[in-house]
Amino acid sequence: DFVMHQVLPFQAVSAEPFTYASDLYVALAQPSASSCSILKWDYVERKLRDFDRIPAHSAVHCKPIVAQDQLYVVVAQLFGGSYIYRWDTAVDKFIKIQDIDSQKIRKPNDIEAFQIEGDWFFVIADSSKAGSTSLYRLNQNGFYSHQALHAWHRDTDVEYVENDGKPRLIISSSSQAPVIYQWSRAQKQFVPQGEVGEMLDVQMVKHFRAKREQFLCLSRYIGDSKVVRWEGQRFVEVQTLPSRGSMVMQPFAVGHRQYLALGSDFSFTHVYLWEEEKQKFAKFQELSVQAPRAFRAVPAADVQLLLAPSFKANTLVYRHVVVDLSL
Repeated sequence: DFVMHQVLPFQAVSAEPFTYASDLYVALAQPSASSCSILKWDYVERKLRDFDRIPAHSAVHCKPIVAQDQLYVVVAQLFGGSYIYRWDTAVDKFIKIQDIDSQKIRKPNDIEAFQIEGDWFFVIADSSKAGSTSLYRLNQNGFYSHQALHAWHRDTDVEYVENDGKPRLIISSSSQAPVIYQWSRAQKQFVPQGEVGEMLDVQMVKHFRAKREQFLCLSRYIGDSKVVRWEGQRFVEVQTLPSRGSMVMQPFAVGHRQYLALGSDFSFTHVYLWEEEKQKFAKFQELSVQAPRAFRAVPAADVQLLLAPSFKANTLVYRHVVVDLSL
């Protein structure tokens, strides 16, 4: 069961848990409060507490990256450019270290960070007609533009997937089916590799593994969302889920249990549980979250949390509990 654990009295549109110097934190983008909030997990009180704030006029995503013992936060803003901050241990605060080229990143929508062959990268999906989803790489001095991907397609989301040892990016957009890029070791960049089925207007792409199989969750705001199984070059539809008003469809695991949270702007959030024998998700629980924009599982020592940032109301923190029904 998922039970209410904590109410965070603010709206948010993204939540990113991270561990730094052995402590657990969460970075939340709060456009209405013009900030990126960094909360720290209190192991005694078992609650998230305010830690710091980074000013961010219209933040849509705050992405923490812990690389080479340094903490960076990439702050993507709808207006006024996007920036990278670094935690300075000498003064115990975040210092702005660089800005991101506003000619390329005009209307950011999502950020993913990952490592390939020891190098750190992040990619920003850009949803502007004139923008371009862009890849950045970390060197000693900061993050530098590495590759422009998928220009002028109003991209909504980007997902990093490692399949059969091959790093891939899946980019969803308003104007076409999600496209796949595969990392070329020779060229040291991503090259186009095809697209995912015939799904148009995909809002978000997320992946999960069940046993040895790889699955993609494709969410749509209008129409049905789908779960597909990735079989080499083809995608087999596994399940269709009604999802009117859905901006987020997030698979997540708690222990050996695989869940899927499907949010909605018009009704309850539905949590589904994966049934291995049937290779399908079954309805598990309804959660009352207003206009959810993300779901993030956070393992906090012996407590398993689910964060649900809300665009219109308080951000909610649920706790995963095991209920003994044997009595």
